[in-house]
Amino acid sequence: MDGKTYSDILELLHREVKPALGCTEPIAVSLAVAKACSLFRPLKPDCIDVQVSANILKNGMGVGVPGTGMVGLHIAAALAMECGKPEYGLEVLKDLTKEDVERARLYMESGKVKISLADTDKKLYIHATCDFTAADGQTHRAETVIADDHDAIVYVSEDGRVLVDRSSEPEAAEAAKGAGQSEYRSTLDYNLNLRKIYEFATTADMNDIKFILDAADMNKALSKEGLLHKYGLQVGRTIQANIHRNVFGHGLLTHCMAMTAAASDARMAGCTLPAMSNSGSGNQGITVTMPVVAASEQLMSSYEELARALILSHLVAIHIKGYLGKLSALCGCVIASTGSACGIVMLSGGNFDQICYAVKNMIGNITGMVCDGAKVGCALKVASGVSSAVQSAILALDNICISGNDGIIEDDVEKTIQNLGHIGSKGMQVTDEMILNIMVCK
Repeated sequence: MDGKTYSDILELLHREVKPALGCTEPIAVSLAVAKACSLFRPLKPDCIDVQVSANILKNGMGVGVPGTGMVGLHIAAALAMECGKPEYGLEVLKDLTKEDVERARLYMESGKVKISLADTDKKLYIHATCDFTAADGQTHRAETVIADDHDAIVYVSEDGRVLVDRSSEPEAAEAAKGAGQSEYRSTLDYNLNLRKIYEFATTADMNDIKFILDAADMNKALSKEGLLHKYGLQVGRTIQANIHRNVFGHGLLTHCMAMTAAASDARMAGCTLPAMSNSGSGNQGITVTMPVVAASEQLMSSYEELARALILSHLVAIHIKGYLGKLSALCGCVIASTGSACGIVMLSGGNFDQICYAVKNMIGNITGMVCDGAKVGCALKVASGVSSAVQSAILALDNICISGNDGIIEDDVEKTIQNLGHIGSKGMQVTDEMILNIMVCK
């Protein structure tokens, strides 16, 4: 592998794999509001007005906000006013206290937080406006915009004076991060394919990729929390419970499902532990990580074997996600569990062809699982995705693969991935609109 491709893949990994505290849609709202509020601290805003894209609204309506016992975008915005620190990025609320939560709740209940649907074609868009009144009666306004990526602040203004404006740039999000690049590169601009990903995962210097073990530690801590305590629907706890051993058994499948679903249980119910995210999603980060971690425990893999399998899993998910965009009507666990299927194949001694078989088996199985917003029920979808991942991996290891004559599967694995992307990003747009209409009219 040439040096540029190698460094590009490392850059992409560090860009797309990062810690996040809480579901990233409400947290992105918190980040936008926190940035606006930071311009006039210690003043508190008289009101907070946040306009969001449909997919942000859908994913933020019913999910728990860490440490609050409450759900939704309103409390996420109010909390940002109290304790949000924009310099923390997707961990913007990590310093919250019980006092912050109570003050934010009172502020929210006073009707000072307004959340509305933005007039935008973007899937990921947040426009936060905060109005302030100083002690001398002077009024002030701060505005921020996040677009395309959950932590990409592309516009900032203070009393009408523009401080940052990258909102007109194509895919402006990454440029706003100050990454030192002359222009933004989307995931597709990196020209990834499974062959390059496999080569990188199997040959990269361990010193360059050992950071991925932080994902294992961070998401495993969430998993343990979900197994120990009664979060959400308790999907992971229930799968692992001894009383159900006659149903689930005690093998690789059960271990992978329980550990992964438990982490999702905890995260979606508002646990205050961070998740290592993938492509802007904590649940996707959990689902690309925990089945591979669970499999490594069952197979007694070395740390290096685990690290390389995790790199493969994360990169496969990032690659597929590039064709879908950050938010879509397709459930992210379809993509994330496809990555973990590949990781399990690698840990089990599988070759490149068998990894391709796993991808095809996954896409031929659970494509079409819809995203109906972030919520505690996501743990059920995560468990289903992990179950499919283990099945697909085992079939692949036996050299069993869905035929290119079947459905959306093609002989070329890259074309198969592109087919999935077209279905999720274009074919399911009407589905996405219908889901949102159902949710807001309940």
